[in-house]
Amino acid sequence: MSAFVFFRLTFIVLSVVALSFALPVGAACYFGEFSVLGAFLAPAFCVLIPGIFLLFFGRKKSVRFSTRSVFLFVALVWLSISLFGTFPLWLSGAIPNFVDAFFESCSGFSTTGCTILPEVESLPKCVNLWRCQMHWLGGMGIIALTVALLPLLGVGGFNLIKAESTGPEKGKITPKMANTAEMLWLIYGSLTVLHAISLRVCGMGWLDSIAHAFSTMGTGGFSTRNESIGSFNSPAVEWVCILFMFLAGINFSIFFYLLAGKFDEIRKNTELKAYVAIFLGSSVLISLILIPDFRNFAESLRAALFQVGAVMTTSGYMTSDYCSWPEAAQFLLFFLFFTGGCAGSTSGGFKVVRWCVLAKHARNEMTRMLRPHGVFSVRLNGISGRNDLVFSIGSFLFIYFALSLVTAFFGTLGGLDVFSSFTAALSIIGNVGPAFGMLGPTQNYGFLPPALKLWYCFAMVAGRLELYNLLIFVLPSYWKK
Repeated sequence: MSAFVFFRLTFIVLSVVALSFALPVGAACYFGEFSVLGAFLAPAFCVLIPGIFLLFFGRKKSVRFSTRSVFLFVALVWLSISLFGTFPLWLSGAIPNFVDAFFESCSGFSTTGCTILPEVESLPKCVNLWRCQMHWLGGMGIIALTVALLPLLGVGGFNLIKAESTGPEKGKITPKMANTAEMLWLIYGSLTVLHAISLRVCGMGWLDSIAHAFSTMGTGGFSTRNESIGSFNSPAVEWVCILFMFLAGINFSIFFYLLAGKFDEIRKNTELKAYVAIFLGSSVLISLILIPDFRNFAESLRAALFQVGAVMTTSGYMTSDYCSWPEAAQFLLFFLFFTGGCAGSTSGGFKVVRWCVLAKHARNEMTRMLRPHGVFSVRLNGISGRNDLVFSIGSFLFIYFALSLVTAFFGTLGGLDVFSSFTAALSIIGNVGPAFGMLGPTQNYGFLPPALKLWYCFAMVAGRLELYNLLIFVLPSYWKK
């Protein structure tokens, strides 16, 4: 594929991001923050002017992506939007250091939610809104949004969205991929609006409501407050966030099946049942452990549900410092770092469906020892014969933990202790946000050396793109014709 096609399509995707600046620009005007308007308008016009021209120039040419060019284009787009999102943070003076601003942008778009900022309440309100809005754009996928908004680009969107979406399997819920992207973004947007309204009813201001709705549905974790959701000191707000964190961790195809009345598809969904069981089971266990530290079971249950939702769905919020909880409760939360939400959701992590497949395969192998001549297969969503997934998931598991170990090693070189560096690696690659130890929920990543921050940027984006899409470039066979 020609360099011009890559250039054209990348600028069109960046133009979609530039158009989304309208919301923080509107907030800046409303709150009188006119001094930071240029930080949004200057990069927006630098992208929109050539982007609009390129949208119409060459649009009649049909574009076919080869397998290799799909990976290259998706990686190029995510690097470009991460750089582009850096400029409002940097030019506004909110984050004067460019590497720090780039780290914050990568953390935003990858929905990781780890921050270099020691406090955020002094930032311009429009900048805080942009930080949370990056989560929302990256959550469902900026390429998916572009395909949904501009289906006439002449680009087959299925392979692009497959490369950007999460989970071991990617499919269509409607015959055309553009329609699938439109439907998923419609559901995503509707839930976001409902969440914002619910938070407003619970007493939040509109800016806080919208910003936290962006962060929650994008399962990111950025907040407009230094103490995150805990600063509102509102049980109602916490319960609303628990509900929407839980919903954001579900495969968004489930909501489509619900609206379409396909209840059998929901009832037999293996991953959904496992997700609910892990979410509720972990919450009950942790709440029982926390009873001595809280006034009653209801208080401990709310705290447990909230933190389980924040870690398992990789939302990254906090209402209390879980590093001060009993060791048993911390261990259960540490276990959830390995779990993640559902495939096809906005959450990060290893994904529940992968653990389901590996657990079923392990059971089959033990049964095979008792019945050597038996024929066994993995049964998923009521369909047997899914052994093909075992090999791909096993490979993904190896790469996931290999990259985690490498990232943990780099963390120790950057001055972190072993436990902090290991949990930070799991948090970064799983797009969770807070970790344990030196990078716990009350800490930030600002003190780390620049080289480690840049590696973390790579690991965050790699985790968001399911690892293969970035690591594939290290293979010599990728570059051979």
